[in-house]
Amino acid sequence: MRALVQRVTAASVAVEGREIGATGPGLMILICAMQGDGPDKARALAEKIAKLRIFRDESGKTNRSLLDVGGGALVVSQFTLAADTSRGNRPGFSAAAPPEEGRALYELFADHLAEQGVPVGRGEFGAEMAVSLVNDGPMTIWIET
Repeated sequence: MRALVQRVTAASVAVEGREIGATGPGLMILICAMQGDGPDKARALAEKIAKLRIFRDESGKTNRSLLDVGGGALVVSQFTLAADTSRGNRPGFSAAAPPEEGRALYELFADHLAEQGVPVGRGEFGAEMAVSLVNDGPMTIWIET
């Protein structure tokens, strides 16, 4: 699985002009299931992100995790993270998991993150979404299992 994680002060997602998910301080997580990914990868990625030490401590060092700071997460499916740009100018997305597998792994990832005590807002799998966020830092990290 692939994830693009951004530390945010706030983030929201809307479908057809209606907000469907949001978070305050915490993480904006764009997530993509890849061909061959399974439930173990989704759970492992959720655990890694929940414990990723990218929040500042009292000394200003990035020593605290999402769990440590009590932050939330907005999880949005993003199959374009599977883009292959190695040939030509049009990205290919064949490395992404098929839609039904991708949906199941996206839901499992978000559920597992919530099971760890993280408040989770969600996008709508497969929908055209408008995502808004305010980067904090900015701190943006690419993670791949």
